[in-house]
Amino acid sequence: MRSINSRGLFSGTGLIVTGLAATLVALIFPIWSYADRSGTGVDTLNAQTLSTRYGPLSALDRDFVTKVRLAGLWELPAGQQAQERGTTQAVKTAGEHLVEGHTFLDERVREVASQLGLQLPNQPNEQQKAWLGTLSAARGEEYDVQFANILRKAHGKVFGLVAQVRASTRNSLVRGLADDANTTVLDHITVLEATGLVDFDALARDAATASPPPLTNSPAPPGPTDSPSPPVPVSPSPSPTYTLPPPATSRPPDTSEDKKP
Repeated sequence: MRSINSRGLFSGTGLIVTGLAATLVALIFPIWSYADRSGTGVDTLNAQTLSTRYGPLSALDRDFVTKVRLAGLWELPAGQQAQERGTTQAVKTAGEHLVEGHTFLDERVREVASQLGLQLPNQPNEQQKAWLGTLSAARGEEYDVQFANILRKAHGKVFGLVAQVRASTRNSLVRGLADDANTTVLDHITVLEATGLVDFDALARDAATASPPPLTNSPAPPGPTDSPSPPVPVSPSPSPTYTLPPPATSRPPDTSEDKKP
C-alpha cells in the first residue's frame, strides 16, 4: 500500500508540475511572439520613414505631397474649363476658385518638394484623365452637374487625407503644406456646394461603400534632385489648350464676403 501511495503521490505531483509548466509557457509565448516582431503599424512607420532636417518624413507624408501635386494637374484645367463652359455664375465662380487655389498650392508643393528632395509627377493619373474626359464630353446643364459632383467628390476624399496628415505628421514642411491645403480644399468644397448641384445622397453612399484608397507610389527619398518643373496639366480634349495663370503669390482670397446675403 505504501508503494502504491508513493506512486500515486508521484503521479499526482507530476501532473501538477506539468500543468504549471504548461501554464507558464502559455503566459510567456504571447510576450515572445509580439516582442521585437516586424509587421506592426509602428514597425511599418519606422521602416518607411526617412530623416530630414525638417523632421521625419513618413510614407504618408510623401503620398500627401504627391497627391497635392496631382490634384493641381487636373483641377487647374478643370477650373479653366468651368470658367468657359459653366452655364451659371456659381459654376464659373467655382472654376475661378479652383484655378486660384491650385495655382497657389502648386507653387507651395513644388517649393516643399524641392526642399525635401522629392520628385513630383507632371501628368495627372489615369483616373484624373478620365474625369477630365467626362467633363469634356458634357455640355450645358449636364456639364454643370458633372463638374460640381466630380470635383466635390474628389475634394471630399482629399480633405480626409489632409486631416490625417495634419494630425500625424512630424515634418514641419509637410505640416505647413497641410495647413495651406486644408484652407484651399475647404474653400473649394464650399464654392462647389454653393452651385446647388451637389448630390449629397450619392456622396454619402460612396463614402459608405468605399474602401480605404491605396497609397500613391511614393516619390523618391530625400536627396540631391532638380527643382520640380512647373505643372504640365492635361487639357480636356477637345477643349482648347489651357495655359496656367501666373504663379500666385498669396493665399486664395477669403470667401467670407461671398457667403453674406
